Amino acid sequence: MRQVLTMTGLGLAALSLAACNDEGKMDTGTPVAGGARAVAMLATATGAPVGRASATDVAGGVRFTIDATGMPAGTHGAHVHMVGRCDAPDFTSAGGHWNPTQKKHGTMNPQGPHQGDLPNLVIGSDGRGTIGAVIPGATLAGLLDADGAAMVIHAGPDDLMTDPSGNSGGRIACGVFQAS
Repeated sequence: MRQVLTMTGLGLAALSLAACNDEGKMDTGTPVAGGARAVAMLATATGAPVGRASATDVAGGVRFTIDATGMPAGTHGAHVHMVGRCDAPDFTSAGGHWNPTQKKHGTMNPQGPHQGDLPNLVIGSDGRGTIGAVIPGATLAGLLDADGAAMVIHAGPDDLMTDPSGNSGGRIACGVFQAS
């Protein structure tokens, strides 16, 4: 157990360092004055609310944030999908990952990532979890195109490499982005 906790701590430390700028400060993206924002209310296939996702224009990209509650404990893939539809029971109406740059899936894939690839969402035993990530080069105008976009949470962890979806399993929650 101690080894698992140590490895988890090392992994979190590496992620924290990777998200820092040259001064050692966390790089969360500087908000754009008057920048666009969109929100997606997340729900299960039965319609139970399980949190919200937001997308905010920041300098050089879009910051995505997920605040989840009432979700199954564990690690879950979290992705922006290219169609703004969340039809139950399996949310396949949301289409594939948002990928305007035509890359392969995953931040660990030398030919990736999709712009819709986010870090895994870790849900604690209390059913809560939060992530935030800036996707460089992404735009809210691209996200909120004619067919919209959706945030999808998957049943299992994303391996951050396997195309097209990181072997992250079924879709267990979904929300359509709406400009706010």
